[in-house]
Amino acid sequence: MESRSKSIHIGSTTMIPALLLLLLSLIHRAQCFYLPGVAPEDFQKGNPLKVKVNKLTSIKTQLPYTYYSLPFCTPEKIVDSAENLGEVLRGDRIENSPYVFKMQEPQLCTVLCRITLDAKTAKQFKEKIDDEYRVNMILDNLPLVVPIRRLDRVPNIVYQLGYHVGLKGQYAGKKEEKYFIHNHLAFTVKYHRDMQTDSSRIVGFEVKPYSIKHEYEGPWSEKTRLITCDPHTKRMVVNSNTPLEVDANKEIIFTYDVEYQESDVKWASRWDTYLLMSDDQIHWFSIVNSLMIVLFLSGMIAMIMLRTLYRDISKYNELETQEEALEETGWKLVHGDVFRPPSNSDLLCVYVGTGVQFLGMVLVTMIFAVFGFLSPSNRGGLMSAMLLLWVFMGIFAGYASTHLYKTFKGTQWKKIALKTAFMFPAIIFVIFFVLNALIWGQKSSGAVPFGTMFTLVFLWFGISVPLVFVGAYVGIKKPTMEDPVKTNKIPRQIPQQPWYMNRIFSVLIGGILPFGAVFIELFFILTSIWLNQFYYIFGFLFLVFIILLITCAEITIVLCYFQLCSEDYKWWWRSYLTSGSSALYLFLYAIFYFFTKLEITKLVSGLLYFGYMLIASYAFFVLTGTIGFYACFCFTRLIYSSVKID
Repeated sequence: MESRSKSIHIGSTTMIPALLLLLLSLIHRAQCFYLPGVAPEDFQKGNPLKVKVNKLTSIKTQLPYTYYSLPFCTPEKIVDSAENLGEVLRGDRIENSPYVFKMQEPQLCTVLCRITLDAKTAKQFKEKIDDEYRVNMILDNLPLVVPIRRLDRVPNIVYQLGYHVGLKGQYAGKKEEKYFIHNHLAFTVKYHRDMQTDSSRIVGFEVKPYSIKHEYEGPWSEKTRLITCDPHTKRMVVNSNTPLEVDANKEIIFTYDVEYQESDVKWASRWDTYLLMSDDQIHWFSIVNSLMIVLFLSGMIAMIMLRTLYRDISKYNELETQEEALEETGWKLVHGDVFRPPSNSDLLCVYVGTGVQFLGMVLVTMIFAVFGFLSPSNRGGLMSAMLLLWVFMGIFAGYASTHLYKTFKGTQWKKIALKTAFMFPAIIFVIFFVLNALIWGQKSSGAVPFGTMFTLVFLWFGISVPLVFVGAYVGIKKPTMEDPVKTNKIPRQIPQQPWYMNRIFSVLIGGILPFGAVFIELFFILTSIWLNQFYYIFGFLFLVFIILLITCAEITIVLCYFQLCSEDYKWWWRSYLTSGSSALYLFLYAIFYFFTKLEITKLVSGLLYFGYMLIASYAFFVLTGTIGFYACFCFTRLIYSSVKID
């Protein structure tokens, strides 16, 4: 017994530092190693550049729309670009544009088109300006950004994805608020030149939008020269001092400039400016905060394993008579009931299997992301990867659920496999379908088309369900481990518990520390999702995820030990709910974030936010609950296998 305790202690103390060193090296590798999502394209001087337009987005409504849902200038024929599954689910709709760029050939005051607004189109523009919609464009797979100077930050240039359709303002001396449209765009294309081949690669795509009321003489024709913006007289648009108001019967002339700047930034590093972290100290603080929690819990477990358990096991093994054993109290007394199958054991098996599926999906996704395979240049890649991994991890879900079911001496394994394949996905699909119907009602491009919906159903029924049954068959055929102690035929009566061991109270307490380990990183994840920003610090996220796993396992073991010491042997469901309750705090934090950080005012947008956060919280519950369950499962088998039972 002594050698067993020492081996546990030595293994844990040497493994944790090694694990942390490995994770820190992964963070470093993630920061200096980059795998692009597309192959580089070389351009010679004068080569045409394809400028594409993407969806209109707003952080106030969270409802994307296609670029041509507004009466912007159109090319002769609008052509949709092929999109992957992740892009469609994100609401991306990439189309060609009327903008004509030629490599290293600057343009000044190029007229794109001239339109006259009617009451309907003016209202459309005003609504989009009111909701602070941004126009997203793409050049050589780089998103269009607006550089904004911030004196309170280092670096002092931050980038905003897309430019605003327009702005609201007032004329000097007047209180009435007017709407103004950004009708002149000053593009800057940055390129890196290869001195040997004299070819160039695009490394930056920026814009400065202006609102200007263009003027011209005589009737309008294709050869009309503008007075307000004329390259011949070197008159340029450099400000919005004479903005163009949006109103019915108003004329809008769309113009643009293109400037080319040579850059020292190489193609492989062109995303660095978009992904530059100015607040990495906060992430390190988050990790240190989480590590403190882990060290605290590790200390408690070390004390339990090395002191309390070692002393208890030694004492129990020294007892000579059954009468002396009956006088003892604590966790050893419930050995005849601790492995008694719980109530609703079928449901527990299903949730554990689903949690294993989630754990596999998240773990593999994290590893791919840390090594740069899911770079932001591959739009929709992260979501596509997660969906496909979820589908293929169904084989592990089936295995875990039926193998646990066999441990409970169950025989109807096909019923368990069927529930595992359908229960969680069906709940998510129903919520998703309702949210998608709401988006359809708003005529948003974020609504998933029928064809994509069919693809999702096919992935579910055609691949995931069969794999779940394959895993279930393997799980039911594999022999299970025998329980270290025999289960009594008559259940033992559980004594009255102290107030702090109340089931609801202990479960809610158990979720605080796992949530505390991730809530700082959670803020950045929510910001990237709902405030339209890039999130690419997967090295930090992977480390926080590992800390979450350890925290869930340790807090569940500690509370499970206290529960068994109180002679309460019903630990199966409580171990799952203890760490799984962190999902409740996640949802409460999402409510707090909604009212403090977001400016969502529309009912549909609010329903979308809470619907998607409900899905995320439910998934988090399944994931963390499964981690806690397996930790407690291993812990109970370990301690009861160490005791000699007469």
